[in-house]
Amino acid sequence: MDAEKALGAASFLKSKPARELLVVADDFGIGPATSIGILELARKSVLTGTVLLVNSPYAEAGVTSWRAAGRPLEMGWHPNLTLDKPVLPPGVVPSLVGPDGCFWPLGVFLKRMFLGRIRSQDVEREWRAQYQRFVALVGLRPKLINSHQHVALFPSIGIVLLSILQEQRPHPYIRRVQEPWTMLWAIPGARRKRAFLNLLGRRMSRWQERAGFPGNEWLAGVTDPPWVRRQAFFRNWLGRIPGRVVELACHPGHRDESLIGRDCTLVDGLLQRRIDEWHLLNHPDFLEAVAEAGFTIAHSERFSSAGTRKCHAA
Repeated sequence: MDAEKALGAASFLKSKPARELLVVADDFGIGPATSIGILELARKSVLTGTVLLVNSPYAEAGVTSWRAAGRPLEMGWHPNLTLDKPVLPPGVVPSLVGPDGCFWPLGVFLKRMFLGRIRSQDVEREWRAQYQRFVALVGLRPKLINSHQHVALFPSIGIVLLSILQEQRPHPYIRRVQEPWTMLWAIPGARRKRAFLNLLGRRMSRWQERAGFPGNEWLAGVTDPPWVRRQAFFRNWLGRIPGRVVELACHPGHRDESLIGRDCTLVDGLLQRRIDEWHLLNHPDFLEAVAEAGFTIAHSERFSSAGTRKCHAA
């Protein structure tokens, strides 16, 4: 950032109340190249934290790399019901798995859930096992949590997660999947998906707040692959979204062949999206955009339940 831009950013910050931005990289441990990319961004201080897929075959190696790097960012938990095999034997959670012993993919999972074929007892057993595996791998209870593919937004699933986390003191930070309705028009990309998530997320956010769980006021960054090819993608989000406490969800990483056939295909754009997001976050323009929008990058432990501000949906 040159002197003129720095002076302009400083003047902007003096004229507006300080805002806090949590930049959370999802899917740590999903594959080796993804974890490496996240750790590289952490060394540049552009990330608040990341969340670990504990049932991934690459989870343990990812945690080892995180430790070797000096734990450069908060390691949180990414409860999962739609990727790879469960932590528990498939026979213990039969409603969650297909004939191959792996979790149902998201589309099938949702269809079975709406038909009443996903048993909440199985969800609770598996997520308790995932929670315990997180503690065993990381050596700490998670302070930062969001569910893979937002499955915890559905009441029958989300209530299970809150019941498990209710036992943890202080309560961990949980992502609130909600954005102002005006942002759907202000920011293009995945508008139908974002509207659907917003409807579910606002209700779950109210439940989280009533239960005493800290969280963000608004969520930024939800989109689909084509839009993250634009250099101004994050700048547009940060410059337009209101609020004092905002989380930016992202999925950065290097090209990760281990994801093909598990999390994506060669043609759906999801593999390239991670690469595109990595480059956007690695570019000096990202931290300039953070400052110009009046944000400082915060840490999830800043929002522990022992003194967090209340965040109200509009």
